[in-house]
Amino acid sequence: MLLLYTFLTTLLNLFKRLFSGSAPASADWQPLQRSAAEEQTRQQWVARQVYLNWMGPYFKAYHYQKAGLPNGQFRVELARDAARPGAVFLYDPSIGPGNFRHLFDFIRDRILALGYHLGASSQRTLHHEQYTETTQKHFLKPQPQDCTATGRCNQRFGNITVDLVSINGQPGFLRLLSNPFADAIFTPAHSFDELMEAVFNMPEAPPEVQQLIGKYARR
Repeated sequence: MLLLYTFLTTLLNLFKRLFSGSAPASADWQPLQRSAAEEQTRQQWVARQVYLNWMGPYFKAYHYQKAGLPNGQFRVELARDAARPGAVFLYDPSIGPGNFRHLFDFIRDRILALGYHLGASSQRTLHHEQYTETTQKHFLKPQPQDCTATGRCNQRFGNITVDLVSINGQPGFLRLLSNPFADAIFTPAHSFDELMEAVFNMPEAPPEVQQLIGKYARR
């Protein structure tokens, strides 16, 4: 119980820092790479549609949070920076670290399918006084050649980042942020609600898919 309290307190402090805009101690970003075995497992996870267990429920939780309504299944927090709209999807132990990591990469793939390319995938670890914070990040950009006859380029939702943040090796949350361009050479950005609709709005997982959660729960 004490360990759980410490973990939740650390997450709360991390949320406050993220939403206040204060920067963490510097650390070098390193390329994020998956092993061949991890990628093979992920592809099997996708083929079996295990993601259906969480995409729709997180989408519902996002709209419940926007409406100020309680949602008992999963928790979502809204980013407070109007210039960079986004959402934070809190980890639940029922998901399992393996499923959460696959979900992180699956969100990347969903955004790629919207007409984006992967700018970079990286990770870093920050050693704080009382805990270690590890962030894995996918940075996605609109296709640079996607421009209209008027010369204005289609920014879609602007640049997008997807983060997986872990505390002391335990998953904490996923964070999805969009960063629209204000420059007149780009078309107007679509809303973050539209991004959520395109990425997360999926049907409920059937019973046979729900039974696969335990198979992929571990790392």
